[in-house]
Amino acid sequence: MSSQFDLLAASLRADAVDLEAFVEALAVKLNESFPARVRVERKGGLMRSKQRVRKLVVDLGDNQYEVVSNDGHVGCVRRVMVRGIALRSEQMPLEHWIDALSAELVSEADKSEADRVALERMLEA
Repeated sequence: MSSQFDLLAASLRADAVDLEAFVEALAVKLNESFPARVRVERKGGLMRSKQRVRKLVVDLGDNQYEVVSNDGHVGCVRRVMVRGIALRSEQMPLEHWIDALSAELVSEADKSEADRVALERMLEA
């Protein structure tokens, strides 16, 4: 598990140099690998291909991970959810959010063959 976590976290951090590009790449990777767990909201541009990601939400177990992009700045939140209600919200620095999301994705991959395959597909992208 540790090597998968390290590989995933490093992969996500590599994309985080340019924050807008990071959010776009993360949305594509997660949406392609875990479409049932990801919601992407876009803004701007008349054509779908020109619209930028405004918000990305990933539902994993009892946690919800959200990143909001606004003019090159990002805000990251992890929420503890029970039956659709947020019991606790925690603002996180991007690096900690990436680590928490990566750890949760690896944990979910250990529980389900479908999630394991999706994680492998994401790492290959």
